[in-house]
Amino acid sequence: MRRPAAVLATLLLTLFIGPAAGATPAVNEWSCRPSTTHPDPVVLVHGTGDNKDYTWRLLGPLLAQKGFCTYALTYGVPAGTPASDDPVGGLTSMDSSAAELQSFVDKVRAASGAAKVDLVGYSQGTWLGTYYAKLLGGKDKIGRFVSLAPGWAGTDPYGLAELYELLKALGLGPVAQAATCAVCPELLKGSDLLKTLQAGGVFLPRITYTNIVSKEDGLVVPWTSGLGEGPNVTNVVLQDGCAADHVNHAGLPFDPNALGYVVNALDPAGARPVTCVPMSPVQPHH
Repeated sequence: MRRPAAVLATLLLTLFIGPAAGATPAVNEWSCRPSTTHPDPVVLVHGTGDNKDYTWRLLGPLLAQKGFCTYALTYGVPAGTPASDDPVGGLTSMDSSAAELQSFVDKVRAASGAAKVDLVGYSQGTWLGTYYAKLLGGKDKIGRFVSLAPGWAGTDPYGLAELYELLKALGLGPVAQAATCAVCPELLKGSDLLKTLQAGGVFLPRITYTNIVSKEDGLVVPWTSGLGEGPNVTNVVLQDGCAADHVNHAGLPFDPNALGYVVNALDPAGARPVTCVPMSPVQPHH
């Protein structure tokens, strides 16, 4: 049975670029050469408990169709995970996942000949790109950084940040962290890792940032955690432009309103008005 969001993505892809006619430009086409219109390749970075094929099944082909050299990786798959065509990634510590992103960006730059890439991160992917930029020398290798559902002030859904602090006080922090998602406690408000990444500000001066958030996110709590300030920072609140958009955290990679803003952020010279498409919340797939 096809996942509901996958069906939605297929329909929206048809809405964006029409039915397929001949060969469709592909994601991870290593022979792609950037054009003068889109000189920086785009690297797509998924979120927690996800993978490149599911998260970017709409945006990846859309960007490739529009002439961007587009790449995506699945990172953070725990060691010992059985081989699969549909692995669940984004689960290992951010230290190891950021190293994977660093290697992947280097591979994209080498294959394309480009000095910089543009990053599109979703959820944890926004922090991964920040880790790469601030701690792994990526600040001079990123041109534009577009974030879907970021949480720059951290998140505290259902009081989990407070619960984890209690577990640490009881000496049970390592137990909670080692369950199945080593990165999950790192993403909570007040974590040591987020404090390190937030120190001095998450927005670096030579990168152009766009934050795309939903008031009905539900997982980034509060949703305003995804907003930022700075001369090189643009914030997009989806409901400001489309009150009928009720997209939640899981639905953002499939929201035509959000993806319209992503394309505009990557190609400001060719930006087009984003038409309001009513959207309902999307259920997580895993």
